[in-house]
Amino acid sequence: MGSTEDLDYPQIIVQYSNGFLISKVMFTACELGVFDLLLESGRPLSSDAIAAGLGASTMGMKRLLDACVGLKLLAVEMTQEGALYRNTEISNVYLTKSSPKSQYHIMMYYSNTVYLCWQYLADAVREGRNQYQRAFGVSSKDPFGAMYRSEEEMLKFMAGQNSVWSICGRDVLAAFDLSPFTQIYDLGGGGGALAQECVSLYPNSTVTIYDLPKVVQVAKEQFVSPEERHITFHEGDFFNDSIPEAELYILSKILHDWDDDKCKQLLAKVYKACKPGGGVLLVESLLNEDKSGPVETQLYSMNMLVQTEGKERTAAEYSKLLEAAGFGVIQVKRTGKLYDAVLGRK
Repeated sequence: MGSTEDLDYPQIIVQYSNGFLISKVMFTACELGVFDLLLESGRPLSSDAIAAGLGASTMGMKRLLDACVGLKLLAVEMTQEGALYRNTEISNVYLTKSSPKSQYHIMMYYSNTVYLCWQYLADAVREGRNQYQRAFGVSSKDPFGAMYRSEEEMLKFMAGQNSVWSICGRDVLAAFDLSPFTQIYDLGGGGGALAQECVSLYPNSTVTIYDLPKVVQVAKEQFVSPEERHITFHEGDFFNDSIPEAELYILSKILHDWDDDKCKQLLAKVYKACKPGGGVLLVESLLNEDKSGPVETQLYSMNMLVQTEGKERTAAEYSKLLEAAGFGVIQVKRTGKLYDAVLGRK
């Protein structure tokens, strides 16, 4: 490791400052359909052809395409006719809408919703609360009431969460052998992508998605096929309504939305409902025990500040919450990907 004299501090600061610009270039190219057009064309296209196909200015599109080349999201080749642009493997797999691993929806949610809250990050730090009131003029007292303030917004959020599980759902579900659990409840399972990964990985299991009535309705209509016999639904609010008996409960990115008291309240209900020998699987992005990283998780925790009532936690902090509810034999698996797994047994 080099000495501090080896570091180019001005360059580091510039790179950090440009982070917003970099992400906005990628979001904009997705929103305008650049990657989709190039995939559908099946051949490299000029900036003029792309601009014409997407109804954009030739000057603006040329700059956007060149920035995408610089970010390695596009490749360019110079010909006698001029520059021709094509997708890279990364953009084909993750940035086109039709790809099974597409991250288009989560990017649109970040671009059109999350970024508006982050404009008020300084206010969130000063006040210690989410910023829906300033960003959207809706009450910040009920984070999910604000998050689901319209059907369109709820659909964006659900599609975005589904896209996340399309690339890392299997990692967290395979962190432990869950095959002994055949009766599973996915609390706050939303659009059902994690449930679908679960029944695919463990074909002897059935998964019930427990979520708010309006979320369940959209999941049935838009995301989970009626032919999927291994997935069922339960409408309710798991803080205020009863939780049915099951062998395993999955809480994926649930506890990080809430403060410790709310987490203890929910886990106590889960423990009471859980069959003896059953368990609970927490899927979260874990901080290092000294909270020195990973930087992605630190940034997620900042996002929890501007959007929810919660925070990201260490493995020890989640273990303490599980123990307070009565769970024991707690195991932790870091996947090396976006999210990790913590399993507690009753």
